[in-house]
Amino acid sequence: MFYWLYERLILSRIQVLPRHICFMISGADLAAEPGKCREVTGWCSDFNAIIARRPRSPGTAAPPAIQGITFHINELSSVELNRILPKLRDIASMARLELHHGTTEEVLGTGLGVVVAIGKSGREEITDCIRRLAQEGVQPTEIDEKMLESCLTFRYDPDIVVKTGGDHLTDFLIWQSVYSELFFSDVNWKYFRRVDFLRVLRDYQARIRRFGK
Repeated sequence: MFYWLYERLILSRIQVLPRHICFMISGADLAAEPGKCREVTGWCSDFNAIIARRPRSPGTAAPPAIQGITFHINELSSVELNRILPKLRDIASMARLELHHGTTEEVLGTGLGVVVAIGKSGREEITDCIRRLAQEGVQPTEIDEKMLESCLTFRYDPDIVVKTGGDHLTDFLIWQSVYSELFFSDVNWKYFRRVDFLRVLRDYQARIRRFGK
């Protein structure tokens, strides 16, 4: 009962939502609670709906909503991957899921955009971009940031990157997240609750984003 009231209090004070959130999760954490990704996706949909229903003055634009979520898992054995894949695919029952594992990419469902990337490296992503441009015969003087970004597999910039469990960050989205806000949670993924997520959103709202300036 206490947590329900506390959640309502935090949520009532949240006016600004990040457009894109990236969660970085270890393989061991995901294996311990593979259904948590679907649960977090449901929370995001709930927050969007609650904030959109709030009364606002005539002519006032609706507040920005969470438009995308990424779950990055640093590594996972083939045995664990096969066990967990059905749980991850279940996200498609409530969202549009892009599931990346190995050389496979699956797109399932509709709605809120959710990306699950297993074992993907930001350094490898950038290296592949450069290799592709070289194979296409692009001259070095012609390469700029926009051209490189057009070759990336994951073409979005997360507003906030959340690392649960207190472990270090990986190099995933190393290019895209250069100006992202970072949040380190001591709560392990298995025990990450709705109220813990609300605390992340509250912290994000309190920050002044400078985008490297």
